[in-house]
Parts: sequence; structure tokens; C-alpha cells
Amino acid sequence: MQKTITDIICDRCQAAPISYRDYIEAALYTEGFGYYTQTTKRVGRSEQHDFYTAESLGRVFAELVTAAAVDLLGEAKAAASIFTEIAAEPGTSLLSHLESHPFGDEQVIRQGETIQPDGSVIIFANEWLDALPFHRLIFRDGVWRERGVSLDADGQLVEVLLDQLTSEVAAVANRLPAHIEDGYELDLPLQAEAALADLLEQNWSGLILLFDYGRTWTSLLQDHPSGTARTYKQHVQANDLLETPGACDITCDINWTPLQEQMEAAGLQSVNLESQESFIVHRAKRTAEAIVSGSAGSFSPDRQTLMQLIHPANMGQRFQVLWGLRES
Repeated sequence: MQKTITDIICDRCQAAPISYRDYIEAALYTEGFGYYTQTTKRVGRSEQHDFYTAESLGRVFAELVTAAAVDLLGEAKAAASIFTEIAAEPGTSLLSHLESHPFGDEQVIRQGETIQPDGSVIIFANEWLDALPFHRLIFRDGVWRERGVSLDADGQLVEVLLDQLTSEVAAVANRLPAHIEDGYELDLPLQAEAALADLLEQNWSGLILLFDYGRTWTSLLQDHPSGTARTYKQHVQANDLLETPGACDITCDINWTPLQEQMEAAGLQSVNLESQESFIVHRAKRTAEAIVSGSAGSFSPDRQTLMQLIHPANMGQRFQVLWGLRES
């Protein structure tokens, strides 16, 4: 009988509980079994898909990102740069929605492929960081405890508290507040920080654009007592991360504060965190205005898509853009 991803995870829990980070990594990335390693289409608006992103809205989003990149970098530098997209979905890319683009070349990096930008680049990623595994903590009886996954007496996956913090969490324990309300839960996306650190250590210059959903460190510690972890399956959000491993997306809000600090510490200039609404309105102003004015007085799918991207009740405030410039 062929094993399932649940069998594989249970095997790993036999000797001792595992961290949520290890559980999520297995559920999302185990080759052939993990959610992101399967060939099924995940992103789209139909009920057969699990969620949709700004990029799945197609040409309009591609035009806006392209216009913003040229605006921030300048036409000459953009024309000499490789547009490098990280974690593009299988079979598509941002620039594939356009008949032509103003960049020197294009590089598409899929999930699991090595990320090694080099030279003059425009690094673009849409919902890359939130797809990485994360740790889960809870403040209990005056101390932070790390949550993990184990097996109960019937061999079912259950949540437990680990005896000690994993090394990754212990390394940043000084960030955690000494006092907070008992039972406060915190989802800690440390792998997003590690991924960005690796990217910043490499030899490239140009522009980096990171589109995603996240919160500031202050917000995560004040506004979300139940954490931000969730699953998505067929556009339905749920909170039981153990229910259907491998068959649903598992995600949490990323922590923008350390990511912004990393970019500033690496010497990037004009580092900025903006809502998606603000970024599009200010960085792709002429393209956005052309979409609106070109359809005045009539129904326009392009204008409707633009409104989805920038309206505060849709994607405008829920998504943010962290960007910065690096000189050669």
C-alpha cells in the first residue's frame, strides 16, 4: 500500500514530537506528496482552485508591475536589467501575460529551484515568502512555548507543546516580549527572513519588489491573539493545520519589520513598505489612470480588475509591497 503524506509525517513523529515548522515543510514540500510539489493547479478563481493572487488577475497586474518597475529604476536601467520572478506558478509567469516588455531579458524561478540572481536585475516575487514554513508559539504561564505536532494514543496527529524551543526560535528569543496576555499565540515566519537574507547576500544590483500579505511586528504582538496561521482549500479558509496535510495551502502573515530592517542593513536605498493600493497609485500612476480614463462611461473588465487590486475592501490594503534599490 502506497504511503500518504500523513503516513510520512506520522513516521517522523514516532520518535519525538516535531515542530510546526517541520510539519509544514513536510506538508507543503515533500517531493511528490507536498502541496507545492503536486501538479494540480492551485491558483485561480474557479471552485477547483484553492486561492487566487494578484498575479492570477493577469495582464492588468503585469502592466502595473512593469510600469512601476520602470518608474522606480528608470527606462535605461530597466532596459538593461533581467526581470527575475521568484516562485512563479507552473506554466506561467508575470511577463507571460504581456505581448512585450521593456526589460533586457526574463528569468523565471519556480518553487524549489535555486535562486541566484546576478548582475543588473529586477527581482519580483508575488506571495513567495508567505508560502515558506513557519514556527508557532504560545505564551503560557509566563513563558513562551513552542507548539509542535505529535501522535495521540490512536496514532492521530495532534498539537503538543515542545519541551524546549527549536534552535531557530531560541536564536531570536530576545525579540519576544517578556510579558503578554496568557494564551497569546504567535506565528513566526523565520524562514522568510532566512530566504531574504540569502537573497541579499548574493551579487546583484537593481530593484527588488516583494508583494505579499503581512503585518508589522507591533501588529502581530498586539492585534492577533490567535495568531495568523490558516489553511486554504477551494477558497475556504480554515484554522486546523493538521486536518488535510498535502491537500491544502498552509500559510501565515509574514512579519514585515525584520524584512525591512534586513534590506536597510544590507545597504539598499529607498527601502519602503507600502500597501498595494498606495504602491500602484503612486508607482504606476499613468498606467492606472489610462485604465480608468480609457473606459470612462462604460463597463470595463480592466477597470474592474484595477479596482480589485487597489480597493481597500479587496486587495488594496490586505496586500503590501516591500521594495528597495541596490546600486552596483
